[in-house]
Amino acid sequence: MSPTTTSMHDPRAPASYSWEATNEEVAKRYGLSVDAIIRFDLNTSPAPPAIVARLLAAGQFETSLSEYPPSDYRRLTAAAASAYGVPASEILVGAGADEILDLVAKAFLRAGDHAVVPSPSYTMYRVLSEQRQTLVTAVPRLGPEAERAIDRPAVRTAARSAAVVWLCNPNNPTGRLEPAGLIEELLGDLARDAATDGRAAPVVVLDEAYSEFVGSSLVGLRASYPRLIVVRTVSKAYALAGLRVGFAIALRETLASIEPYRPPGSVSTISVTVATEVLGDRDVLVANLTRVEVERARLADGLRAAGWQPEPSVTNFLLVPFADRDRAATIAQSLLKEGLVPRTFPGDHPLANCLRLTVRDRTENDRLLAAARAVEPIR
Repeated sequence: MSPTTTSMHDPRAPASYSWEATNEEVAKRYGLSVDAIIRFDLNTSPAPPAIVARLLAAGQFETSLSEYPPSDYRRLTAAAASAYGVPASEILVGAGADEILDLVAKAFLRAGDHAVVPSPSYTMYRVLSEQRQTLVTAVPRLGPEAERAIDRPAVRTAARSAAVVWLCNPNNPTGRLEPAGLIEELLGDLARDAATDGRAAPVVVLDEAYSEFVGSSLVGLRASYPRLIVVRTVSKAYALAGLRVGFAIALRETLASIEPYRPPGSVSTISVTVATEVLGDRDVLVANLTRVEVERARLADGLRAAGWQPEPSVTNFLLVPFADRDRAATIAQSLLKEGLVPRTFPGDHPLANCLRLTVRDRTENDRLLAAARAVEPIR
């Protein structure tokens, strides 16, 4: 989801709150068949695991489809707790990671508060903060030569008055993992500053939507930083974005502040049933992680052969910089005319000269590579 632009938006135009163009809208604008449209902008996987079809065919759901799912999502919570290695009492279920982020904003941000976002990062952090009438400080990340890492001293300074600090690791849209120890050290900084100032430490949201791709998590840091909320999802590594299932992981007292804002049945019975089964089947996860790893390397090599320069990535997408935003806009239009939808970054976005491209399946990626080769050579 890209709330600053539709996927057909010219990156040179000012940013605004809007959502991706649908496949139908893209097809209509460029005179294409809807079936020809491939989404390289949404960081989704091209097909759900086979277990989904079996579960749907069986029709054996958590409850009848005429009834609401259990309001405590008990079996799903237990499955997530087992998968993530945490107590069930420290899990909160939501309709995708986005609902979890929204609940955090409702629980911890008030009009006039201050939130901090290392930038660029997932745009919903800014959107949700501004919806709560919160002042957002975007702290620029370090440059590509420093792996686009968080500027720890700058974030520490900005967070001195913050109610919430939004972090994403691995980061979207840069595709990078933060340097080892950086987030732990930053949390230590924030705790010490709060103690010195005689105030509560800020809530830190650590979005780990892509953590399965690196096989590690910082969820254990909640023990030393009690106001840490780790966000997980089945959308990315499990290839189940359409289910809309996500989780908050935090100490019980922190979750207790969020729970009053959680609706009782925002996750469907079908989603609860499928996600519960998938979280308990490691083969599903391994299969998709393997596919992404192989295709990511192949896609990156193919783009480099076409004269593009994708940056290193540990996720299911690649960030590709170009000479300037005009060149990025020109290439985006070339791809759209072929029914290939890239993620663009409009206006004064720090990545306005870049495109973000999802790693899809071999056939779909081959269409992208063919289009890349057909673009006028990059000088």
